[in-house]
Amino acid sequence: MQSKFYSSEKNVQILVALLKAHGIKKGVISPGATNVCFVGSVQQDPYFELYSAADERSAAYIACGMAAESGEPVFLSCTGATASRNYVPGLTEAYYRHLPVIAITSTQFRGRIGHDIAQVIDRSEQLNDIVYCSVQAPMIHTAEEAWSVNTDINKALLELNHRAGGPVHINLETTYSPDFSVEKLPETRVIHRVMPQDEFPAVPQGKIAIWIGSHRPFSLEVTQLIEQFCEQYNAVVVGDHTSNYRGKYYANMHLSRSQDVWGESVCQKVDLLIHLGDVSGGYLGVQSQAVWRVHPDGRVCDTFQQLRRIFEMDEKTFFTKILAQGKGQVKTDFARACQQEHEEFLSLVPELPFSNDWIARNYSMQLPAGSALHLGILNSLRSWNFFDLPQSVTAFSNTGGFGIDGNLSSLLGAALAAPDKLFFGVIGDLAFFYDMNALGNRHLCPNLRLMMINNGVGTEFKNYMHPVYKFEQAGDAYMAAAGHYGNQSPKLVRGYAEALGCEYICAANKDEFRANAARFFSPQATEHPMVFEIFTNPPEESEALYMLHHLKISAKGKTKQVIRDTLGAKNVQRIKSMLGR
Repeated sequence: MQSKFYSSEKNVQILVALLKAHGIKKGVISPGATNVCFVGSVQQDPYFELYSAADERSAAYIACGMAAESGEPVFLSCTGATASRNYVPGLTEAYYRHLPVIAITSTQFRGRIGHDIAQVIDRSEQLNDIVYCSVQAPMIHTAEEAWSVNTDINKALLELNHRAGGPVHINLETTYSPDFSVEKLPETRVIHRVMPQDEFPAVPQGKIAIWIGSHRPFSLEVTQLIEQFCEQYNAVVVGDHTSNYRGKYYANMHLSRSQDVWGESVCQKVDLLIHLGDVSGGYLGVQSQAVWRVHPDGRVCDTFQQLRRIFEMDEKTFFTKILAQGKGQVKTDFARACQQEHEEFLSLVPELPFSNDWIARNYSMQLPAGSALHLGILNSLRSWNFFDLPQSVTAFSNTGGFGIDGNLSSLLGAALAAPDKLFFGVIGDLAFFYDMNALGNRHLCPNLRLMMINNGVGTEFKNYMHPVYKFEQAGDAYMAAAGHYGNQSPKLVRGYAEALGCEYICAANKDEFRANAARFFSPQATEHPMVFEIFTNPPEESEALYMLHHLKISAKGKTKQVIRDTLGAKNVQRIKSMLGR
């Protein structure tokens, strides 16, 4: 008889490996065909302790009794069709008693749902009180699909004992593969959750970076704790302006990490990345061997696809406990190397065309002390992230939903909340016209100053690296936004702003901008809110961005550039596809 090992279905392999990694061995199995790949894999592995129950309703209650008595998680496995419906009473019992029961329901390809195919039912929605977490584990064809399945199964298994704990659901897709020839389970990533009362893991040796996404301003106490951590573990803090972290070991890596043909940044690869904050618009390609996420929400949020631990707590608790593990010799050369790299790239910036980038390059440090800066997503956020802000300036952007709507309204709301503070906004014309009604609000206040970059098209679409760029003028018809909102009318915004009681100034070139800059960036309060309309053109915006992305070229990057220029982008991509790269 041929030896049987694990199923060739990769989602099954990941599930089995993670059950073992999380210490889950007890299972109650109900007979069927759709769950054969999973059952055939676990029954031949001596690690598992399995029991058979032909009635799924009874199986779920058996799991409840087993979990309650042993204190261990127990998994269920059933076939397709209505078998899983019989789990509902037992899972309801487990839900209200917080028993760690895992319902693994096997299913055919989910695309068959709703097509009158035998034994295919919809398990995408669950009753409110039968499980605390429900995930799908589809078939795997790509590395990203493998990451997603791994993350979701980890998420479900972690919920078994999260806070009060309780039942979870994993919907496992199958193709009924007859291949059980896999002798060894693949190495699979395990995610752990750490609560404040738990023992903390040791900080690994090597390069350590703290990545901070969008975040409210840090207290002095937490800033000092982060600085102590950086000194003790030779770490650096990275992120973008919306991180609102202004400690002495912060390094702005946006210029160096945005280079198209240079990949030798000291912060390109780290051994541990500690992830704080929320959604960031700073697309920094920092690679890490492991990620620790520190956040009170405790979610399995795997932004960098290398999550290993979730610390469900505030930053003060995390850094206090980590620092209490022991003190090392103060060392800060990694942070300093990152800061020096940024300073080097700043020195390489040439004179840029008149653009959002040029404004940020020359005027970001002229924002008044203690003011706040609100940036539109994508173009404005990217342009101003390249360059530094004064230490006391806070920065915000609507990165939560990451849309262009609401930027001006958010700026107004912030300005209303702190009438003695200056609030500056930098947004594009599309964002302005989406939200221009905010200027007509009767609460509009004089501490608001808006810079509107009017390029007449949504210059993001016209930047050299954007997918629409290759369509040239044809992209203006429907992909970009050319011709709308007055088509860069010199009268439209002026008339609107002045009619609503705003002071209006404008610039269409560097000299005109310089003539008005002192007024706009003045630290003195003005009688009226201010609108500064800047007329730029997409080719110069794109050229400025290209120049910033090509400040330095490595030998390897130069070779790649020559190949690309010789063969053309399409041929390079075709060759990569042929090589499977």
